[in-house]
Amino acid sequence: MAEGLRERKKRQTRRHISEVAIGLFVERGFDNVTIAEVAEAAEVSVNTVYNYFQAKEDLVLPPEEASPRRLAGIVRERAVGESAAGAVLARLRQEVRGRERQVGLSAGFGRFLEMMRAAPTLSARLEDLAHQMTDALAAVLAEETGAAPGDPVPRVAACQLAALHAMVLTEIGRRAAAGQDPDAIAAAVLDLLDAAESLLGEKLLDYAVRKD
Repeated sequence: MAEGLRERKKRQTRRHISEVAIGLFVERGFDNVTIAEVAEAAEVSVNTVYNYFQAKEDLVLPPEEASPRRLAGIVRERAVGESAAGAVLARLRQEVRGRERQVGLSAGFGRFLEMMRAAPTLSARLEDLAHQMTDALAAVLAEETGAAPGDPVPRVAACQLAALHAMVLTEIGRRAAAGQDPDAIAAAVLDLLDAAESLLGEKLLDYAVRKD
């Protein structure tokens, strides 16, 4: 169904407010900018900001983008004959090659990541998001492999794949903060993924292969 004019304007307004807010946060620090200052810079009312974002942290980590079901979704969508690890590795490579926003291969990501890590509430949300992502993935793996209740294997596999995902984001952030350009970062991270895959055991690489 095509997006209507009203929905498009709402999406554009939401994105504008978020981009203005992030610019202020990166420049001055998350805790040093108020919602009122965001509203003024974005030329909207404070109520409008809260209509689009329930909490200040949502301006940086919108729930629809920073989803705890990201890894679970990747595994759910894998092709027949593909394992959970294979699906995650393939998606990360695709996003890195495409310089996609999901993995932070965009201008200014290094400073953006530093801003988030310097803000206690954002750091706490990132940590909680990582835990939720692991839990959601473990639940999908347990369901799809028919694991018995209490079987630790799905959670162990989920923790390893979540760690792989976190490693990619951390490496991109580290290199971006050091001033490397996106092409150089992408090449280095693709090498990192190759190295990681070569060290993963066969049991994980062949775990949870989709049958149909």
